[in-house]
Amino acid sequence: MKSVAEICSDLIRFDTTNPGSGERPAAEYVATLLADAGLEPVVFESAPKRTTVVARIAGDSPDALLVHGHLDVVPADPSEWRMHPFSGEITDGCVYGRGAVDMKGSCAMTLATVLDLAARGVRPRRDLVLAFLADEEATGDYGSRHAVTEHRELFDGVTEAISESGGFSVAAGDHRVYPIAVGERGTAWMRLTAHGVAGHGSRPPVDNPVATLVHALSRVAAHRWPVRLTPSVAALVESLSEITGQPIDLDRLDAEAARLGQLGNLFKSQIRNSANPTMLDAGYKVNVVPSTAGAHVDGRYLPGLQQEFLETIDELLGPKITREFVNLEDAPDAPYPSAFFDELAGALVAEDPRARPVPYVMAGGTDAKSFARIGIKGYGFAPLMLRPDLDYFGMFHGKDERVPVEGLEFGTRVLTRLLT
Repeated sequence: MKSVAEICSDLIRFDTTNPGSGERPAAEYVATLLADAGLEPVVFESAPKRTTVVARIAGDSPDALLVHGHLDVVPADPSEWRMHPFSGEITDGCVYGRGAVDMKGSCAMTLATVLDLAARGVRPRRDLVLAFLADEEATGDYGSRHAVTEHRELFDGVTEAISESGGFSVAAGDHRVYPIAVGERGTAWMRLTAHGVAGHGSRPPVDNPVATLVHALSRVAAHRWPVRLTPSVAALVESLSEITGQPIDLDRLDAEAARLGQLGNLFKSQIRNSANPTMLDAGYKVNVVPSTAGAHVDGRYLPGLQQEFLETIDELLGPKITREFVNLEDAPDAPYPSAFFDELAGALVAEDPRARPVPYVMAGGTDAKSFARIGIKGYGFAPLMLRPDLDYFGMFHGKDERVPVEGLEFGTRVLTRLLT
């Protein structure tokens, strides 16, 4: 049977860049591993080569747990990497390549865990639904959204789910902090349009939409969003104060985040809404004032703050800018405190006595948003023990992305404890 590092390496070698040629080869590899272990994977496509794999494992309870991950990755420029981003090379105790952290390493841990259980004839405590999805790195239209709308029956009986962006270790003196995500910020990707009067570039402008748009974007970029301390983030800050033995000043959270370094990264982007201009589209000739100008803004808002976010955006944009959503997703959250959170935390502590699990809210988004639509409560839990010198957040979509072999093996042991 392949090791978790070998499975991770194999998955990385499939170039599943999104946008690109699709996830089919990686999905076929996953389906073959599952079928060889005696499972009956369901393979379906939302579009040619946009492939998802789902399998169910019977457990002692029909109350099912979903373990989901995505097979697509963001682009990588080989010229910027020490080694080819799709080599899957295992060296220096790490598996290198695009997707090692986000999130083929996590998919490999799931596969290694369930393949080992199948080989040993071990039945999980509850039904397991495994989903290896397409298109998470875009909107999920070809992956999780398609799955929950067109294949809803595959998720019958599922009450909770675990997936990426939680359960990783952050060094904290004599302890290792493991944030377990109990929510994530909502997504508001917006296309902005300014309308004006076309004319010659040499003449005084009548109503230049480029200028109108630039001024609006400047207001958005310069806006200082107020701190909004949600209950889950407040619980995280309280936990970090206890772990470090140093009170965190709630009136100076930005400065406190900087002081705490990697621990501060766990909350610095989660204490307020945000909006970043990311794309511009205007004009076609230097001496022509166009009639329209466009831009895209990546907006993120905390659970419960969608209305406040949109009202602020409209005030900043002003009456001359229209907006439409490219993607609007609510900010899902999961129960905390909860018995299931305690199960996740207990599995970590059982494998790492220095572990200090804490609640956490993700700054970005995952496929949990789609599953929340059908009532599944999602937790970020892809357990991974990291060396202190590895920057978990920096490796997401970064150069020389890599994951420690020992970390993958640790995560597999944690998942085994959780599932059995």
